[in-house]
Amino acid sequence: MKRIGILTSGGDCPGLNAVIRGAVKTSQQLGYECVGFLRGYEGLVDPVSYKTLNAKNTSGILNQGGTILGSTNKGRFVARTGVDNREELDIELLAGVKVTCEQLNIAGLVCIGGDGSLSIAQQFHEYGIPVVGVPKTIDNDLSATAYTFGFDSAVSCATDALDRLHTTAAAHDRVLVLEVMGRHAGWIALHAGIAGGGDVILLPEIPWTFEGVCRKILDREQSGKKFTLVVVAEGAHMPDGGLVTRERRAENRQVALGGIGNVVASEIQSRLGRETRCVVLGHLQRGGPPTTFDRVLATQFGAFAVDCIHRGELGRMVAFNPPAVESVWIRDAVSKLRTVDPDCSAVKAARSLGISFGDCPQPRAHNSKPATTVVAAETPILAEV
Repeated sequence: MKRIGILTSGGDCPGLNAVIRGAVKTSQQLGYECVGFLRGYEGLVDPVSYKTLNAKNTSGILNQGGTILGSTNKGRFVARTGVDNREELDIELLAGVKVTCEQLNIAGLVCIGGDGSLSIAQQFHEYGIPVVGVPKTIDNDLSATAYTFGFDSAVSCATDALDRLHTTAAAHDRVLVLEVMGRHAGWIALHAGIAGGGDVILLPEIPWTFEGVCRKILDREQSGKKFTLVVVAEGAHMPDGGLVTRERRAENRQVALGGIGNVVASEIQSRLGRETRCVVLGHLQRGGPPTTFDRVLATQFGAFAVDCIHRGELGRMVAFNPPAVESVWIRDAVSKLRTVDPDCSAVKAARSLGISFGDCPQPRAHNSKPATTVVAAETPILAEV
């Protein structure tokens, strides 16, 4: 019997199990047997590690976070370092994967992952391994799809955190800084900041200054509001252009971002003398059950991926182009990160609500020339790139 192979690669996120369940159920309807490879791509070769997937062992996983197949974002299959650089896989590794697929009679391999994982899938396709990609990332930074599953769940988590922080900030007249994930894209920070009533949102895509942040805090105080909520994306660049990281970048690994929330909080307290605290959500955003939206989207992705294999449409990635689910070439999806457009409707709406992006935009009178913004020199902050 022809088989459909499934694997989950990269960081975990809500909705992975929903994709697996959707793919298994669709495979059964179309007459395929399903096998799930364990520990991501590592389960494909030396030693091959997999298990048969069926209705029984995938029952009840729709609302579960994580992945029943396990995952990894390190090891022999590393395809991306930094933001844009692709690392070529060893030819013997690719040959081993192809042998595994041939021996198990794999008609197509459903690879569920983000930009790095799908870069590996693209190399599989170029080598002649039958593959279809499913976009997975809470960062929502994959091109060619409007949304990736996991994003809505992460935004929901961050919004809930802001709802909770709002009450304690107001009670103690504090500035509270919330650091959220997203790597080099600010989608989580932007959406959660709007949904959770943030006052300042700092994104990788919009240059900001500490002066701009402090000005917003002072403006709120002058209007009688003694507290401020600041949302900062982990990949937001410092005013001097640097990135704050948790550790030095290891060979063949992406830089580990994180820590900018504490830097921002410390600087605000130093400059204004206001009591400031920082909360880092971290992996809370990647855990737990998926939202209703992510369950529906992930299920559609799993079913559509198997349909693509059945139709012989290989080397494709499932994509959500509202209201339709369709497929695009994997190479087009991973060629460029999808980042926030500073002039997009969400940013414009946020500015209309009075939310600051730390860039101190000056209001422009009708038919007048653009105002000149004077920015004070910044205090150097230790930030590692």
